[in-house]
Amino acid sequence: MEVFSFAIRHIFRKKVRAMLTIAGILIGVLSVVIVSIIGDVGKKAVNAELDSMGIGGLCISAAEQNQQKEFSDMLLEAVQENPYVDEATPLLTKMISIRVCTKKTQSVVWGIGSNAAQIVSLELVHGRLISEEDVRTKAAVCIVDESFAQMHYKRTNIVGKTVELLSDSGYQPFTVVGVVRSGGSLLQGLMGDVVPTFLYAPYSALTGQKITKIVAKLSQEVNETEACASVLATLDTQAGVTQGYQAENLNQQKDRLNGIMDIVTLILSAIGGISLIVAGLSIMTVMLVTVRERTREIGIKKAIGATRKMILFEFLAESFLLSVFGSLTGALLGGAVGLIGCVTMGIPFSVNLNSVLLCILFAVGMGVVFGVYPAAKASALSPADALRVE
Repeated sequence: MEVFSFAIRHIFRKKVRAMLTIAGILIGVLSVVIVSIIGDVGKKAVNAELDSMGIGGLCISAAEQNQQKEFSDMLLEAVQENPYVDEATPLLTKMISIRVCTKKTQSVVWGIGSNAAQIVSLELVHGRLISEEDVRTKAAVCIVDESFAQMHYKRTNIVGKTVELLSDSGYQPFTVVGVVRSGGSLLQGLMGDVVPTFLYAPYSALTGQKITKIVAKLSQEVNETEACASVLATLDTQAGVTQGYQAENLNQQKDRLNGIMDIVTLILSAIGGISLIVAGLSIMTVMLVTVRERTREIGIKKAIGATRKMILFEFLAESFLLSVFGSLTGALLGGAVGLIGCVTMGIPFSVNLNSVLLCILFAVGMGVVFGVYPAAKASALSPADALRVE
């Protein structure tokens, strides 16, 4: 404990130099912690957005060698009756030109069935959802999201308004019967017009569009691999083909996206970690200057009985304390900045404590490692040579 006492007293004697050294470590840790928080918060926020957009389950389509690309009602019923499947619906997705209040724009139009709300996570805000009657009668009705309503009418309740969809025969009027919560609102906020608004209509009402995909929501706690194989086998049996269909596990797509985000976060953290190495070099420089300044003091200590080991530990303790003060302060400030940012943006705050702890340990380790050479140099001074220094 005595070596730490000596180290603390010297740090306070050279406050400005110590603060500048600590600031270097602080900035490095701060940047790494903020990057870690952004990665963690971003991953959870994007996952939540994808869940709200219904990204999950199986997306089934015809295999490349299958000449019959369109799904019949019989095949749809076969998928719906599969024991592994909870819900299944035809799905058409296409970027279509629409006309609202004489203004033309682009929107992603989803052709869905009456049970799509359980699959694509539609949360009703105003009006009603697509019904079985709408699908059966090919009713020219549609559902829009809040972003669509706000963009064109500056309010969310636009039930009863008309939206015109471009088809082979020109623009066809569709009556808005419901407004749902905007899926992908975060993505729209971050990317602006890159992420379009959504519009939902009965798949049967979209003339000229064939059903080429079925989205199936699997039952809870089923083996996804077994479920996928079972659904594909059912379709092959009904259609009388072999390996005629393929299924994409949308949950695995989310896992791949999470993996990509983890890699990006790791790379950015590594870049931030370079600043920690630079901060470690600054600690070595400061400690070498300290050794030069305290050469006579070291000689006096050795003359009155201080061992080489005591001098070594005293300088290592100073490097250790500078690193600890800088890394802890940087971690706290990084957490505070991340929290303020999340509160400002209105998103849940999240931090990976393991990443923060690893960053602190790395910063302290760098400080100690770069403090070894100055400490060894100080401990190696002979009392006679040190006392001759003015």
